[in-house]
Amino acid sequence: MTSEKTLTPDLCVIGAGSAGLSVAAGAVQMGARVVLIEKGLMGGDCLNTGCVPSKALLAAAHHAESIQDSSGLGIRAESKVDFGAVHRHVHEVIAAIAPHDSVERFEKLGVTVIQSSARFISNNSLEAGGNVIRPRRFIIATGSHAFIPHIEGLAGVPYFTNETIFNHAELPRHLVVLGGGPVGCEFAQAYRGLGAAVTLIEAARILPKDDSHLVSVVRNRLKANGVKLHEGATAKSVKSVLGGVEIVIETQDRLEQVSGSHLLVAAGRAPSVSGLNLDKAGIDFTNKGIMVDSGLRTSNRRAYAIGDCIGGHQFTHVAAYQAGIVLRSALFRLPSKSHYHNVPWVTYTNPELAQVGLTEAAARDSYGDKVRILTSTFDENDRARAERKTDGLIKVATTSRGHILGAGIVGANAGELIQPWVLAMTNKLKISALATMIAPYPTLGEVNKRVAGTFYIPALYGKRARALVKFLSRFG
Repeated sequence: MTSEKTLTPDLCVIGAGSAGLSVAAGAVQMGARVVLIEKGLMGGDCLNTGCVPSKALLAAAHHAESIQDSSGLGIRAESKVDFGAVHRHVHEVIAAIAPHDSVERFEKLGVTVIQSSARFISNNSLEAGGNVIRPRRFIIATGSHAFIPHIEGLAGVPYFTNETIFNHAELPRHLVVLGGGPVGCEFAQAYRGLGAAVTLIEAARILPKDDSHLVSVVRNRLKANGVKLHEGATAKSVKSVLGGVEIVIETQDRLEQVSGSHLLVAAGRAPSVSGLNLDKAGIDFTNKGIMVDSGLRTSNRRAYAIGDCIGGHQFTHVAAYQAGIVLRSALFRLPSKSHYHNVPWVTYTNPELAQVGLTEAAARDSYGDKVRILTSTFDENDRARAERKTDGLIKVATTSRGHILGAGIVGANAGELIQPWVLAMTNKLKISALATMIAPYPTLGEVNKRVAGTFYIPALYGKRARALVKFLSRFG
């Protein structure tokens, strides 16, 4: 029997997902002594069961769809999907990125990696892998896991979550997706594009956090793809039947049965905090996550929490942002606060849907009549016409003085096109900054300049401008 070893690093990071890895890598390269604890796979959800595999799967589905839709360009072709090869592609992408997040890489950087579960034993120490760790600061970055709703019969039925579906090497005959958020919509379109029949069930409307006008474009595409949508539908019960599952849903006081071969539960995320003994550390938490202040500190002043485990914006890019805040505070003792006004998010359907800042509805709630809404469609863009990608729209909310409140884009490459708006809002640039930039022609990026330019149309083409031109013409 071995005795416990006591470690006294500068930082003890719990969780080796996006948030924890960002802190550990940054801190050790700044000269800090770091212990990193991970009980599961290095890279966490993003690498193994989230962002990376889902985007690899979507890439395959979008390629298949583009082949089928190429007749408008004069190309006649038929896509044949080898789902086994698609499955290998997904796991090859994970394997290619995994070395960057590996134990070996972080140990070479100088991080002490402990592959074990962690549990607090006091407000200043925890136990992991037979070690007692007493650091100057704790960073809790344990992430989240799939939320499983309470539905009659669900516990007794086999189902997928994002954490298990990538292990399934056969294409489902008919996939029923429970949940119409970004994850549910992406999986629904991906599996439909690869040849499965797909039904999607959502209790409210799909993509409820996004602008309803922009969401309608995604909804129409999903329907055109052949995804059967049930919005405003509550799942009442689930049971196994011969060849699959059967779900009873309620829509407007009417019960309906939905059957499929496989079920995917994509009903949101829940923070992963069980087993940490947070009470022993004096760290407050709820079912929504660990409670933190604007500087990401918990009720235990020695401990910070970042990433999905605190709820809120559960995105990899937000985790990286929060890691920077914690590094400044924990290592340099600089006052640093988190701000989320300019956080972008993207749903990677085809077409993509991206948003930063306030939607139209949120802007009107906050600013009332002072809001101006600018819109432009992709069919006004020459590059979109050339590539037959005209199914899209950009919408920008500003004040009457041109201060940008938010921007939403649905269309090809929306995740790339949103970035100038993120830059503008982060640096408090007005709409004139985008209206006056020189955009290369022909590019999809011209949609940004075009919609910004519409802010000035009333002034440029109004009665005052005409009167001024007429007056000045008298002087030759």
